[in-house]
Amino acid sequence: MEFKDILKELRIEKDLKQRDLAEKINVTQAVISFLETGAREPTVQMLKNIAKYFNVSIDYLVGLEDEYGNKI
Repeated sequence: MEFKDILKELRIEKDLKQRDLAEKINVTQAVISFLETGAREPTVQMLKNIAKYFNVSIDYLVGLEDEYGNKI
């Protein structure tokens, strides 16, 4: 899975709107929309904030490991 799909899946699992997630990680709703469509790539700081908020690794966010921490 790609970052954009993982981000959207995590957001939906937490029952968050794009605007809600944007507030949590200190970006705009438009940034979340661009990330979820693949129109924009996340910065390192965004990856850190997203990983921290969802309590997942950056490797998981970028598709290098599964949700159980196994390397892909």
